[in-house]
Amino acid sequence: MASIWVGSRGTIRDYPGFSPSVDAEAIRKAIRGIGTDEKTLIRILTERSNAQRQLIVREYQAAYEQELKDDLKGDLSGNLKHIMVALVTPPAVFDAKQLKKSMKGTGTDEDALIEILTTRTSRQMKEISQAYYTVYKKSLGDDISSETSGDFRKALLTLADGRRDESLKVDEHLAKKDAQILYNAGENKWGTDEDKFTEVLCLRSFPQLKLTFDEYRNICQKDIEDSIKGELSGHFEDLLLAIVHCTKNTPAFLAGRLHRALKGAGTDEFTLNRIMVSRSEIDLLDIRHEFKKHCSYSLYSAIKSDTSGDYETTLLKICGEDD
Repeated sequence: MASIWVGSRGTIRDYPGFSPSVDAEAIRKAIRGIGTDEKTLIRILTERSNAQRQLIVREYQAAYEQELKDDLKGDLSGNLKHIMVALVTPPAVFDAKQLKKSMKGTGTDEDALIEILTTRTSRQMKEISQAYYTVYKKSLGDDISSETSGDFRKALLTLADGRRDESLKVDEHLAKKDAQILYNAGENKWGTDEDKFTEVLCLRSFPQLKLTFDEYRNICQKDIEDSIKGELSGHFEDLLLAIVHCTKNTPAFLAGRLHRALKGAGTDEFTLNRIMVSRSEIDLLDIRHEFKKHCSYSLYSAIKSDTSGDYETTLLKICGEDD
């Protein structure tokens, strides 16, 4: 069965001639030797697909009665540790942990919540919710509810439910109807009916929304984006704009997030690691293309100038090549 975490536009593929026991042994040696052999760890973990890494994890546990992730945590530090642990984590569990981190401690990282919930498919969201419950014995919805409020909370919960239509068929009649609903809920009324925006933008498929936004422009002579900016505010506005951007071009939305993570003082490793790891088998080639198009320099060169050491090496291996 095809994994919902693998697309055709990733930079990482299954490694040919893969042997989990050979890899597990090489990793064990790299960790156990005098001083850690980071180069070997990086080479193996960035050249295997996540499905293959999971087999290494199982083999490692069986052979050494040790969790690979615990050994990596004990042996590595800082950003390298975070990204190596991310690589050996199953995708749904990784996203669940990223969501938890976004809501932990003081303040919520709304941008991370928005990014994850707008770019995952409904099927992925269902797996993430299951993983979340398995790991934290609490439902994702409950945590979102206690950390957010108002229309933002309602929209996040709708997305977390994984109820967005996934079909590629578009319905022209529905697009006209939804466009009119959005117009009546915002531009065409005193005050705004936020619920209508949530219903349409969080439940319809992306191809369907594309058509709806075209119809919207016909009715309103205005781009849906401009209406959202004029009618709504705060995190709810950010969330709906993210959905509009993902509808138009998800890789471009993620390239924009990477650009912000890599520019200015200090690097946002939390975002950088998440996008690089979670999209490495889905659409990182497209994200690279969009990055180059919008920044006029490559993602590879941005990583090179912004990170260093073994952490840089790992990111560049995931990135693939220079554009």
